[in-house]
Amino acid sequence: MAAEDEYAPILPGPGASDYERYLRTDELLALQKRPDEQAHRDELLFQTVHQASELWLKLAWNEAEEATRLIERRDLAAPVRLLRRSVLALQYVIAQLDMLEQMSPWEYQTIRRVLGHGSGFDSPGFRGIRRVSPALGDAFEASLAAAGLSLDDLYVHGREHEELYQLAEALIEWDERVATWRIRHYKVVSRIIGDKVIGTQGTPVEVLGRLIHKSLYPDLWEVRNRLTALATESD
Repeated sequence: MAAEDEYAPILPGPGASDYERYLRTDELLALQKRPDEQAHRDELLFQTVHQASELWLKLAWNEAEEATRLIERRDLAAPVRLLRRSVLALQYVIAQLDMLEQMSPWEYQTIRRVLGHGSGFDSPGFRGIRRVSPALGDAFEASLAAAGLSLDDLYVHGREHEELYQLAEALIEWDERVATWRIRHYKVVSRIIGDKVIGTQGTPVEVLGRLIHKSLYPDLWEVRNRLTALATESD
């Protein structure tokens, strides 16, 4: 009996094991509608994708926010690792959109009727990303200015400023992944409900299409054009 009790739960809270208690799986797995509450059985798929995405998005913007704080203190190495986590979290969110395409466009209309005015525009996770991204860019620009560098200088002489260079690349990777999510989200919505219809919050799907051209850090993209022009002039 003593051996059986050796690994009995020691953490407080509900759950048959410490794994369940630490992760609060009873609460987590009760957040989805029960079968008798579902308008269509694919509500489990729909809720699972979106709830899991919100968790990854929370991690993504939290790591980006901490990276910003470190950059503001001129610690330029550690933020790169945190931003790699943020980017990877966004990749998981993008990959999960594949699951939504497993729903029938016609059967999804049954689910759509019980969403109220629910819209991706109201995602707490993406609100967090929109909130922290400008401050991240500002912190990078301040570090660039403190080093007496322009973006062009940084890229031309990157080996002399490796930490700032890696940070610049981490920011453009973050920007690219946010843009990739917008593109993927637009295509998923178009595939399921169409691209010339009105979304659940009264927003035309075409608006999502226009957002795919939006950049968080346009200067980091524009410098590529200047570098190409500079290289061409040197030939």
